[in-house]
Amino acid sequence: METIEITPKTYERDRLYEKYEGLIETDFNLNRTLVSYQANKNEPFIGWFKFKEGFSQKLIRYFIDKYHPKPGHIFDPFAGIGTTLFAARELGWDATGVELLPVGIIAMEARLAADQVTGDELIEAIQEFKDRFDESRNPAFQIKHIPITKGAYSEETERALCNYIDYCETIGEKFIKTLFKIAVFSILEEISFTRKDGSYLKWDYRAGRRVGKRKFNKGRIYSFKEAIDNKLTRISRDMNSVDKSELPLYIKMTDFKDNIPAIIQGSSLMKLPEIDDKSFDFIMTSPPYCNRYDYTRTYALELILLGYDNDDIKDLRQKMLTCTVENKEKIDMLRNLYIRLGKYSDFEEIIAVYNDNKAMQEVNSVLDELNNRNILNNKLIPRMVKNYFLEMAFIIFEMERVLKHNGIVVMVNDNVRYGGEEIPVDLILSDSADSYGFTVRKIWTLPVGKGNSSQQMSDYGRTELRKCVYIWEKE
Repeated sequence: METIEITPKTYERDRLYEKYEGLIETDFNLNRTLVSYQANKNEPFIGWFKFKEGFSQKLIRYFIDKYHPKPGHIFDPFAGIGTTLFAARELGWDATGVELLPVGIIAMEARLAADQVTGDELIEAIQEFKDRFDESRNPAFQIKHIPITKGAYSEETERALCNYIDYCETIGEKFIKTLFKIAVFSILEEISFTRKDGSYLKWDYRAGRRVGKRKFNKGRIYSFKEAIDNKLTRISRDMNSVDKSELPLYIKMTDFKDNIPAIIQGSSLMKLPEIDDKSFDFIMTSPPYCNRYDYTRTYALELILLGYDNDDIKDLRQKMLTCTVENKEKIDMLRNLYIRLGKYSDFEEIIAVYNDNKAMQEVNSVLDELNNRNILNNKLIPRMVKNYFLEMAFIIFEMERVLKHNGIVVMVNDNVRYGGEEIPVDLILSDSADSYGFTVRKIWTLPVGKGNSSQQMSDYGRTELRKCVYIWEKE
């Protein structure tokens, strides 16, 4: 009888691990506080807006000092609230970032506005606000809620919030107006019945809109007046107490405020191909993770305050890098873009490298099989994972192209698991980088990894996934 050889389902992923095993090393300096938003929440300027997806300024300084201490031009294709851009410019770097999410753009604009306003001018504006503001009148501005935000505030709080927006429109000095607007965007969670929780808004029981089996109490909900007063005071304090003690001497002796970061609003998938070759010395970024987090839902309160309706938010979701099951394929859009730019040969190369990644094809095959066996909790997970890595292939190709020779990429990302199957994001993305011309220097892991969800723990046991920082060099 003929023997049929059965290839293990993890064969290609195991082989990929063997290829990079010698480069995987734990960096005990990379604790979660250093890597995550937690290290930013008390930082002047950067800590104004709660952006949990961002990493800390100290992390950026750590890797700049480690891999490229000489200032040059830094780039972040997923700029978020601009942590990379502003931390690097304080070290003497030119900085450019791309960001699609409007709340990130507002946060960066506020940081730039702070450069144009003195602490005394802001104190005067805050005092005028306290003298003039009436939160109880009937406001002209009305929030146009969408289904996932309806009932987020008490009637009294929503009236005060709308009156505040009215007041902002009376501020003549545009930079002060920008600072007043970031103040209100920064308190929406504090004054609402919601809490940002992964890919959605978690609702307090007091909203009368209970979601899930367990009753959720978020704790104290601040009045609008207390929350806005606290935030304006915080902004004013930060602007009057800039500490340069940790900065190099040559920066302390200059005014880095004259070095204005370039902020490009849009999708990196669409904007990166338009940037000139060899434009940057260093790239530090953290793309959206392949974890089903939907930032358009997480930041829904902020988006509707900007006037986004349901259709606008759906359109924004589709423009973002695929990381939710609702994202549709962008391949036709990308093909048309590369044809328009006269770069169709690049498009073909990216697709060929992706299709040749055997570990990626194994992941696609395994997820399809799990889907057929009804093991995945959403039928669209295989499509999401496939498109995530395909779109990241475009991003990595373009990062290599826009980076100068001997330039460095530092990328923060997490591995994920679906249906008990680990997807080694670090290895697959690093292998794509290798195929496009990067040398993979190191895959740093955090001392403590990421545990799987409670649902997966009950089904597959408690296991830990690598949380990583990849180091790629363009030789």
